[in-house]
Amino acid sequence: MGDIGAGGAERGNAVSGTGWPRSGTTRRIGVLLYKGFSLLSIGVVPEIFHLANEIAERQRDDGLLYDVKFYSTQGGDVECSSSVNVWTQECDATKNLGFDALFIADGGDLTEVTRDERVRQWLRVVVPSTKIVSGIGKAAALIDTMQLRPDSYRSSLLQSNTDPSQAKAPSNRANRYEPTKTALMLVGWDLGQEAVKDISRKLSANGFATLTPLIADARADTAIEKVRASARWLKENCDRPISVSDAVNVSAMSERNFLRCFKQEMGVTPSEYLLQARLDLTSRMLAETDLSIDKIAKRCGWTNGDRLAKIFRRRFSLTPSEFRQRERGTGQQKA
Repeated sequence: MGDIGAGGAERGNAVSGTGWPRSGTTRRIGVLLYKGFSLLSIGVVPEIFHLANEIAERQRDDGLLYDVKFYSTQGGDVECSSSVNVWTQECDATKNLGFDALFIADGGDLTEVTRDERVRQWLRVVVPSTKIVSGIGKAAALIDTMQLRPDSYRSSLLQSNTDPSQAKAPSNRANRYEPTKTALMLVGWDLGQEAVKDISRKLSANGFATLTPLIADARADTAIEKVRASARWLKENCDRPISVSDAVNVSAMSERNFLRCFKQEMGVTPSEYLLQARLDLTSRMLAETDLSIDKIAKRCGWTNGDRLAKIFRRRFSLTPSEFRQRERGTGQQKA
């Protein structure tokens, strides 16, 4: 008997509206186990985050990136279906405020888990404050049965723009590897797809050959798609006092990866893109309305007229009033 030390399907995954943490923070990863769980379905998940920590240590110098902990009803050793013991912490609702990602193992008989009020209460407290919940098979059913799925599907993390209720039931194979795909996607958002490839190669070399076809699946929402979606969000919300940090959260990417991908895809930085969106809106309002400069400034996200005036003088060598006169004069000449 061995020992391991602790350190969906669209249906199987639940995503809250809260974005993935920004770069520079430690992600809290929880794994819920119970007697007879399938080590095959969940065992690769902590290994993925272990390898990701090694990569992160080479890339950054601000501490542990992923902190993975195992949990069970009473804590202590939990035996999986292949007679391997895993050390766990107890499910104590008074000591946990949620995770960045929570994985629930498959296999065995969930009857004991579903009847255990201690685990049920722990899940009721933890899930609403957890950003991603990934469970497969019976574990996914547990999420649904207890109605633990977060209310919001608007996050771009794992869901498409389609109605989640219309998603097709996954095949058993796809369902089986859902936690692995989720873990790879999280690493991709933090460290980029090269890190995903590197981890997948190492795992494949160690006997996880089935991971190879999952690399492409881990790009369900590609960086390009996320960048374009965040660009649309910036344009649609430029009339509010938003910032690039807000766009980073919307994209569900690490800040470093987001800034790099945005510049590559859009040709400008997010700050420049937001500035241009506000200038376009401001120019139209100056030319087409009689609103005061200060009111236009507030309606275009500039905070006040003084800030708007500084931007216009720097960009057009004109005050907003002079710009309005020029635009209206040009319009009259065309008429």
